[in-house]
This record gives sequence, structure tokens and C-alpha cells, in this order.
Amino acid sequence: MNYLALLVPVALAMGFVGLLAFFWSLRSGQYDDLDGAAERILLDDEEDEGPLPDPVRDGTASRRQRSPKEDGESKLYSGVSNAKHG
Repeated sequence: MNYLALLVPVALAMGFVGLLAFFWSLRSGQYDDLDGAAERILLDDEEDEGPLPDPVRDGTASRRQRSPKEDGESKLYSGVSNAKHG
């Protein structure tokens, strides 16, 4: 029962600190514009230029970025030899 003498005041202090933080956030205006952030995510940015370029289609991809089918070789994997072992 001695542990309750410590845990109850600690729990009450933590609740009081949480309540103070909530009142501070109310006073500082954290809850003034609840719908603004939700609507801003749906709006397009004017500097948005579209999707990023695809380096494989542009021909600027390195051999490690290409798959074997796109590179024209049957088996091209990094770290694996293409020589046939007999």
C-alpha cells in the first residue's frame, strides 16, 4: 500500500500538467482554424510541375536502375556474374 502513496500524487500531478498544457493551447490559438489544414491538403500548389521524370524511359538510368528486360540482357544483376558455369 505504500506505493499508492507515491503513485496517486504522481498521477494527479501528471493530470494537472496535461490540463495546463490544454489550457495553454486554447489560449495560444491552436484550435482556431480546424478546417484550414484539411482543405489546404486538397488544393493544388501553383509551383507544382507534375510528376517527376522517369529515368528509365528517358535513358538516363544506370544499369543498376534498369531491370534485365529493359536492359536487353537476359540476366544482369549487381554482384552476379553472367558467365555460364559448366
